[in-house]
Amino acid sequence: MTALEPPASSALLALYYLVLGLLAFYGLHRFVLVWTFWRSAQRRAVEPPAVAEWPSVTVQLPIYNERHVATRLLDAVCALDYPRERLEIQVLDDSTDETRTLVARRVALWRSRGLDVHHLARAERRGFKAGALAAGHARARGELIAVFDADFVPPADFLRRAVPWLGDPAVGMVQARWTHLNREYSGLTRAQAVLLDGHFVVEHAARHASGCFFNFNGTAGVWRRRAIDEAGGWRQETLTEDLDLSYRAQLAGWRFVFLPDLVVPAELPADPQAFKRQQFRWAKGSMQTARKLLPTLLSAPLPRAVRCEAFVHLTSNVSYLLMVALSLLLFPAMLLRRDADPRTLLLLDAPLFFGATLAVSLFYASSQLALSRNWRAVLRSLPGALGLGIGLSVNNARAVVEGLRRDGGVFERTPKYRIEGRGGAPTADGYRLRADSTVLIDGLLALYQAACFGMAGLLQMWWALPFLLLFLHGHFMMFRLAVVDELGHLVRRRGSRRPVGA
Repeated sequence: MTALEPPASSALLALYYLVLGLLAFYGLHRFVLVWTFWRSAQRRAVEPPAVAEWPSVTVQLPIYNERHVATRLLDAVCALDYPRERLEIQVLDDSTDETRTLVARRVALWRSRGLDVHHLARAERRGFKAGALAAGHARARGELIAVFDADFVPPADFLRRAVPWLGDPAVGMVQARWTHLNREYSGLTRAQAVLLDGHFVVEHAARHASGCFFNFNGTAGVWRRRAIDEAGGWRQETLTEDLDLSYRAQLAGWRFVFLPDLVVPAELPADPQAFKRQQFRWAKGSMQTARKLLPTLLSAPLPRAVRCEAFVHLTSNVSYLLMVALSLLLFPAMLLRRDADPRTLLLLDAPLFFGATLAVSLFYASSQLALSRNWRAVLRSLPGALGLGIGLSVNNARAVVEGLRRDGGVFERTPKYRIEGRGGAPTADGYRLRADSTVLIDGLLALYQAACFGMAGLLQMWWALPFLLLFLHGHFMMFRLAVVDELGHLVRRRGSRRPVGA
C-alpha cells in the first residue's frame, strides 16, 4: 500500500469520524424514539369526544394516470359508512390516458345511486398534487377534508372512527396508520413494509405521545378545513406538500392526532424503480421543506424538545449522504489504523458503529414486535430492511442534494398495478419505469465493497468484516433487484409476443 502523507491521513480520518459521529447522532435519535414509544405504550387509551352531529366531509381523491387502481379506490370510498347527506366525494383527475374515461363512467354509476360524487378534471396538471388538492379545496363544501391516494383502500368505518377526534376544536388533522395489501408479494415489498412500519408504528406514535410535531402522510387522513386555510393552504414549493402543510399548520397552533389502531391498506411499489422514484420524491421534498421552514421552526416560541425533534425529523435524510460517504471511507480509514491499539479502536469506533447500526435494528425490530410478530419473524425481517435502507443511499443522496439546491420540481407518480397478496406482476405497459444510472453506481459500490471485504480478510482485519459486509449487502441487494426486474420484464415481454400455440 502507498501510505498517505500524514496531513492527508489526518484529514481522511477526521472526515471518517465526522461522518460516523453524525450517523451515530441520528442513530441515538432512533433510540430516543424507541424509548418514547415503549414508554407511551403503557399509557391508558384516550377516547374521542362524543359526536352530537356528524359534520360534513369532503373526500378528495387526487389521481393521475391510475387505470389499474382508480376504480378500486372510488368504489371503496363510495362504500364508506357515513351519512350520505353529509358526504361529498371529489375525484381530482389530472389523467392524460384512459383513466379519465374509466373514472367518468364509475362516477356516473355512483351518482345514479344517489351519492354526491364529482369528477373534477383539469386541463393542465399545474402544481401537480398540491395544485389538484387546492383546486378541489376551493369547490369543496365539507367542514372536514379527507384525502386518499389511488393505491389505498379505506375501510368502510374509516370516517366514523376518525371524525370524532376532530370534535376537539384544537385538533387540525387526524392521521391513520398504513398497512400493506401486498406485503408478502416479494422480498422487496416485505422489506418496504418493515421500513414503513418503523415510521408509522414507532416514529409517529412516539412523536404524538411526546407532544412533538409529526406529519400528515399525504393520504389516509382527515383535515379540518379551517386548519388548511389558516396554515396557508396547499403549496407547491416542495415535492412533499403534505409535510410542508403539516408543519405550517402545527406552527399555527393546530394539534394533530395519530390513530395507530385505525389502519388503511395500500399497495406497495412492486418493482425497484417505482420504489426508488417514490423514495427520491420523499427525500427531496423533505429537504426542500427543511430549507423552507427550519429557520422559522428553530426561532419559534416552542419547547426546546419540540424544536430539536423537528430539526432531526426534517434533516434525517441527510443520513443517506453520510452512508454513501461512509461506504467509501470505511475501509481506507480502517487500513490506516491497522497497526493501532485494538483497545483504542474498540473504545472509539465500536460505540459509534453500534450507535449508527444497532439503533436502526432496534427501531425496526420494535415496530415488528409491536405488531405481535414473534422474535423469529422479526429477526428474519431485519436483513432485508437494513439492506434496503443502505441500498437506497445513492438514490436518496442525490435527492437530498437536489432538495438543498432548488424548490419544486416535477411530481413524478409512483406506478401501481393492483397487486394484492402474492398475485400479479407489474405489467409491461406505459407505466413501467426503466432502470436509471444509480443502478450502475450501486453495482460499482458493491464491487468496491467486495474488494474491500476480501482485502480485509487477507489482512486479518476481522473486526472490519461485519461492517464491510453490511454495506456490501445493501448495495448488492439494490443492484440485484434492478437487474432481476429488468430480466423478468424482458422474459414477460418476449412471452407476450410469442404466437399462441408456439
